[in-house]
Amino acid sequence: MISLFLGWTSVVNAQQVLPLYPAKIPNTKSSKVTETGATSGIIRGITKPTLQVYLPEKDKATGTGVVIIPGGGYGVVVYQGEGIDIAKEFVKRGIAAFVLKYRLPNDSIMPDKKIGPLQDAQQAIKFVRENASKWGVDTHKIGIMGFSAGGHLASIEATHFEKSLIDNPEQISLRPDFQILVYPVISMRDSLTHQGSQTNLLGKDPSTESVKLFSNELQVTKNTPPAYITHTADDKVVDVDNSISYFEALRREKVEVEMHIYPKGNHGFIFHHPGWMEPLFDWMKRNNWIKY
Repeated sequence: MISLFLGWTSVVNAQQVLPLYPAKIPNTKSSKVTETGATSGIIRGITKPTLQVYLPEKDKATGTGVVIIPGGGYGVVVYQGEGIDIAKEFVKRGIAAFVLKYRLPNDSIMPDKKIGPLQDAQQAIKFVRENASKWGVDTHKIGIMGFSAGGHLASIEATHFEKSLIDNPEQISLRPDFQILVYPVISMRDSLTHQGSQTNLLGKDPSTESVKLFSNELQVTKNTPPAYITHTADDKVVDVDNSISYFEALRREKVEVEMHIYPKGNHGFIFHHPGWMEPLFDWMKRNNWIKY
């Protein structure tokens, strides 16, 4: 009996790496780009996006799911530290986690590099909703989380969900139910943006229209999902004003938002700040995303 129970537990916690698109990948073209970095946990050259699934034990499952988008300045994907490691913490709290390995903007692999990452984020939300019953997830409790440039992508998805950039004949909602942003790039405006992320996503001389469209503090509406934001005041890579400007935009539209700004820790503070997720879990508990 014990051996059977242990076997069942390992199956429940088993991870799956699934192709993000069941058929043709949109906005793609043939290239010689090859993916690298799997052993280091920092991935480059992604042409085939995936979703890695982590499910909690059934007796702990809360019905909540989170799509996790690692950062990396739109030049790499910090897949291990801002993806897999975070997913494992969510599973401990009964939250299903889905780590997105998304295409990085690159003219050599896609006709329009500006929208490629957003297509993958939209598809991830759609994919989880389509499979929610199979994975024990409530279709109304699916959130999105992003770190650094991944936070920019998560906040794009949280503010640009009404226009589908993917095949969605059944019109499945692409709106996340909540958003979690960790030292996020929010703006593409020169006064706020992380220059590397702006250049990688929009090019060296972006149009005024593109800068405005992808400056998410300018795209907030009353229908933007509630948010949890965390940052450090001394971040020397992504200015904390990105988070502050987004917080203010959400507050003006009366969207529920909570923000935690630590005085010190610089960019990537999560790697040397044990317990940083505790206030996040408290927020999730108070908003009924988790039960304990």
